[in-house]
Amino acid sequence: MAQLIDGKALSIQVLQQVASDVELLKVESGIVPTLAVVLVGEDPASQVYVRNKMKRAREVGIGSREHRLDADITQNELELLIDALNNDADVHGILVQLPLPAHFNEDAVIASIHPDKDVDGFHPLNVGALAAGRDTLVPCTPQGCMIMLNQIHPDLSGKHAVVIGRSNIVGKPMAMLLLQANCTVTIVHSHTQDIESLCRNADIVIAAVGRRELVDADWIKPGATVIDVGINAIEIDGKRKLIGDVAFEAVAGVAGAITPVPGGVGPMTIACLLLNTTRAVKRQLPRSTVMQFGVEVENS
Repeated sequence: MAQLIDGKALSIQVLQQVASDVELLKVESGIVPTLAVVLVGEDPASQVYVRNKMKRAREVGIGSREHRLDADITQNELELLIDALNNDADVHGILVQLPLPAHFNEDAVIASIHPDKDVDGFHPLNVGALAAGRDTLVPCTPQGCMIMLNQIHPDLSGKHAVVIGRSNIVGKPMAMLLLQANCTVTIVHSHTQDIESLCRNADIVIAAVGRRELVDADWIKPGATVIDVGINAIEIDGKRKLIGDVAFEAVAGVAGAITPVPGGVGPMTIACLLLNTTRAVKRQLPRSTVMQFGVEVENS
């Protein structure tokens, strides 16, 4: 049976580090790291995500501001709010909860966030910096996946990793991080031929497509590490249940290590969002102050 990679336990370790960083920032610079979250509309899942993020932020001492907006506001009104947050020195991180209502241009909204306050790591400048191997704010879910992988493989050099999915939020940045760790990386997607054989040759499989139990046991090389990013809601006997992109029970009998759903990648994503918030603060400090914290960043 595969080793279980416990995202809840790992997230607690990350949050403890975040709380320590927050306290140090308060003592050394008088700054209270503050995250502004913008929620547009009444999407139930988005409301749950925002509530969980704000709860964890308060627990580690990060200040939080919530901006709840009607679904029918205009693109210009949303971007004016973001501009105000960009220029507010007391706000260090900005997160616009996605997805936005259909009438918004999400790419334009993301691009309107200052790169140094982009705690989601989605701004084009941060995406480009990641691709170039530079220090930057990295998308939270891939960052959490890397922390989990490093628990199993402290040295990833030479490992063959297959990333299933090519989204801008997970698949592409995940591949970039794996490349930086000296993995050999294959990205597979809906147009890839013979996905199963590619996965069977992988030391690491990252499933991130949003298709319930797509990855079965015969896709996995014995002893491989499997990270399941998928979250799919189903109903069983009238009860709502979350399952991943991986057929957990079957794959756990073959893999060497595997993440559960829920309790795997999800908690790590929120922990890395708050980790990014403290990193965003350091990017906004003068270089002389930043070096007191032992972190060298490229301030823009």
